Amino acid sequence: MVQETHLTPANLIWPIFVKEGTASVEPIASMPGVERVSIDLAVAHAEQAKDLGIACVAIFPVTPTALKSDDGRHALDPDNLICRTTKAIRDRCGDSLGIVCDVALDPYTTHGHDGVVVDNDVANDLTVDILCGQAINQARAGCTVIAPSDMMDGRVGRIRAALDAEGFSHVAIMSYAAKYASAFYGPFRDAVGSAKNLGGATKKTYQMDPSNTTEALREVALDIAEGADIVMVKPGMPYLDIVQRLHDTFPIPIAVYQVSGEYAMLKLASQAGALDERTVVMESMIAFRRAGACSILTYFAKQVAQWLQ
Repeated sequence: MVQETHLTPANLIWPIFVKEGTASVEPIASMPGVERVSIDLAVAHAEQAKDLGIACVAIFPVTPTALKSDDGRHALDPDNLICRTTKAIRDRCGDSLGIVCDVALDPYTTHGHDGVVVDNDVANDLTVDILCGQAINQARAGCTVIAPSDMMDGRVGRIRAALDAEGFSHVAIMSYAAKYASAFYGPFRDAVGSAKNLGGATKKTYQMDPSNTTEALREVALDIAEGADIVMVKPGMPYLDIVQRLHDTFPIPIAVYQVSGEYAMLKLASQAGALDERTVVMESMIAFRRAGACSILTYFAKQVAQWLQ
């Protein structure tokens, strides 16, 4: 009766890693319990999400090495893995499940960066041109939410204009507005196959400094002005202060991503008997909600939804 913070499956977004093949499952060593799956199994996951009341699935493609290039041109192929997966899920689940599509070039580039590299630097405007085409292809395939995770300047406004011009004004934009240059992304980069491509390079020139708070306010204000419908903080638990400050400052839905490193810490500690998995995972979900997040991207989404039932 007096509980102040509540959690439902509708607060959850389930990230799914998709690979080529049929009836194919590939475990991710650094993320126990998470797998790369072929399109047919991704569709089955989406049906489970719908039945559990989870709001959306988020699709992340594992691009074959042969299709990667310096400029990530495969992102513009309307028949690429993420577009085929989106269409298959939309055909099976209809409008009863949201589909979030990642917009960035790191799954498609040989160097692992989120944009095109020119003279050893990521070329912002050239990258944004490609992101607009990528977003339009994903909207045509049937996605509900475009989620630019690249952190290029001005990309939200350009993508919004491109979508509207093609008749996709109903497709929402969930901007990775406060995405920090974090070491907690390591297992994700293993999962999508960009870790080896990135090598020892960092993304500090376009992702945010973990020391900065006020910068997050500026980034979010810019994205809202450009037309973002939802803004995201990434990673999650180490940045709960950012979630709360954004929630208290801006009248816009706030999403948070419990990233791969956070998942791995909780999962591995639980497997070692140091923590009780269900208790600590649910506590982390409540922490996100208490800080002000309305949507939580988490690899625990299916388990959390089952526990809530």
